[in-house]
Amino acid sequence: MIERIVILEHADPASFFGVNNSNMSLIRNLYPKLRIAARGSMIKVIGEDSETLEFEKRIHQLEEYCVKYNSLNEDAILDVIRGAQPRERASDGVIIFGINGKPISARNPNQQRLVEAITNNSLTFALGPAGTGKTYIAIAMAVRALKNKEVRKIILSRPAVEAGEKLGFLPGDMKDKIDPYLQPLYDALEDMIPPLKLKEYMESNTIQIAPLAFMRGRTLNDAVIVLDEAQNTTTHQIKMFLTRLGNNAKMIVTGDATQIDLPRSTTSGLLQALRVLKDVKGIGRVEFEKKDIVRHPLVQRIVDAYEHFKPEAAEEKEATAE
Repeated sequence: MIERIVILEHADPASFFGVNNSNMSLIRNLYPKLRIAARGSMIKVIGEDSETLEFEKRIHQLEEYCVKYNSLNEDAILDVIRGAQPRERASDGVIIFGINGKPISARNPNQQRLVEAITNNSLTFALGPAGTGKTYIAIAMAVRALKNKEVRKIILSRPAVEAGEKLGFLPGDMKDKIDPYLQPLYDALEDMIPPLKLKEYMESNTIQIAPLAFMRGRTLNDAVIVLDEAQNTTTHQIKMFLTRLGNNAKMIVTGDATQIDLPRSTTSGLLQALRVLKDVKGIGRVEFEKKDIVRHPLVQRIVDAYEHFKPEAAEEKEATAE
């Protein structure tokens, strides 16, 4: 009898073991001669040398499947342990498989253009109204590059523009103060990466989320860098950010020119950058429209209403009514 330790190095244990350890229960039933115990990311198996060696091989094959699809099901387990290739899931157009195997893909032609632009360019601008999926697709492409080992890290950033409250008056330490500005980025990541794996990536700085000011002085190599809400950068900030681009790196800049929160006297860095860089080769640009909004249908009608609203006319009407 021999004891062998198998470590899940890449798969999320919760996804691999299944709800209430259902996947491990099935695996134990398929290996009745082995004593199998699983804890954390470690599986301990005791049995004959040849059988434990075969078990380790099959577990690593299942791990590869689990990493690819972010889930592990009974059919895949049966196929692999019987020595067959697991049936591939339909993946045409899928960027990545998110939590519980949910396929994440482009939902309209402009989102598909963004996927292609990011693939073919070192720097891509994604512009358009809220709800068009610009940031979501950008982060999905970054996660795919990380999973495919095309890059070693993901860096996500936003300008921390104050909206009604001064940072100094918000409770907590610096992380507590800036996290509310970065929450949309966390939300997207939590859709795509299992919680334990995401925590591991964050703790090891494989995924970094930071306000724009923290980019100064860095050279960002082997990374996908996403700047969200870029319309709220100043001209100096966006120049600083764009010149951080290092070797084997991609930058994705998203923004909405209709939602600038800067003081009226301050020029948006995004608008200036688009003018300055319009003839530079190697830069992709995708512009989204109202029809590309993929949130609740009401969002598109809200955007329409604000576009057609004329404050001066409304004020004049209210004054006349008085």
